[in-house]
Order: sequence, then structure tokens, then C-alpha cells
Amino acid sequence: MTEELEDYILAHIDEEGEFLKNLDRETHLYHLRPRMCSGHLQGRLLKMFVRMIRPQRILELGTFTGYSAVSLAEGLAEGGELHTIEIDDELEDFIREHFAKSPVAEKLHLHVGDARELIPQLNMKFDLVFMDANKREYTEYYNLVFDYVTPGGFIIADNTLWDGKVVDYGKKLDAQTEGILNFNDFVKNDDRVEKVILPIRDGLTLIRKK
Repeated sequence: MTEELEDYILAHIDEEGEFLKNLDRETHLYHLRPRMCSGHLQGRLLKMFVRMIRPQRILELGTFTGYSAVSLAEGLAEGGELHTIEIDDELEDFIREHFAKSPVAEKLHLHVGDARELIPQLNMKFDLVFMDANKREYTEYYNLVFDYVTPGGFIIADNTLWDGKVVDYGKKLDAQTEGILNFNDFVKNDDRVEKVILPIRDGLTLIRKK
């Protein structure tokens, strides 16, 4: 993907809208690692997935500043809801302030804490789960949410190509890369699901529970 091709794509898809454009700008101005923000292309893709899957309830693991949560919620039908979990409590005020101002505020529910503790407490069924949290724990998150996903529901895992490090054979691997590699291998061998990896941005794995 060249910069020219990406610019062409962005010029020929739905606009991200003023709220998300401003959220992306403030993320880059005020937060470390702004690259974690989903951004225009992935945001429109997530919304389209929701339009296609038509979930009633979504779970997101890893809110960061809320761009992906708002993008997902934009695709929800009337009465749909999104629950998003963020472990970094220093982000809470920023997230809540921007969620309150978003055009889909009534659909957004923020939970702050460790997803491994909060998911059983929520005790809800989800038609779609978007995973974008600690890569070292992806397999653990996957196993934890699996029974809460409805039959025919989807798990979408972000960053599953991890800057191409998944094919850095022979190099010493960091813990995050090992986590992604273990997750990808686990999902590949899981016959309870159908799966495909899309080479979009940093890799998106679409997983459908049979």
C-alpha cells in the first residue's frame, strides 16, 4: 500500500464525519501512540461490517480514545448497543467526554478495568466482538469471550499481521509478536470457527463462530 493508493482510497469512500475527524486530531495531539487510533479507512470498514453482520450487541476489547467504538456504533440499528472495555483508567475522562458528545452516545457503554474480570461480570451474549487490546493476551481473550458469542456471531481481531513481524523468521521476537503468532496459530487450528485474515492496515482477522 503506497501513500498515493491510500489517499485514492480515502477519496473514494464515505467521509469519516466531523466528530471522528476531530477525535482523530485530538488523539494525535494529546495522546501517546496515536497510531493505535483506527482512523478513517478502518473506521468505515468497521461500520460496514456492522451493517453486514447486523449485530444487536457488540463487545469491544481495548477502547483507547474511542474512535473504533464510535465507528462500530454508527453501524448499529436502532436499539443496538456497544460495550467497550478499557484497562487504562487515565483515558477514562477523555473517553467519557467524547462519547457524551458523539452522535451515537446512547449506544455506547464504557467499562474501565481488566477485561478478564469484567467480561464474566457483564454476563451478556454478543453478536460481534472486536479485539484490539493487549496482543500478549489475545488467545486468553479469545477463549474468554468465545462462550459469550452467539452461534453465527463474529470475532474481529485487529493487528494480526503486526507490522509484518509475523514473518520475521529467525529474528528474536518480542512478547507482543509472540502473542499474535500464538493467537493466529490457535485460531487456524480451531475447528469451531471459520476464519480469514484481511491484509488491511495492520491485519484484520474475521472469525465466524459456527
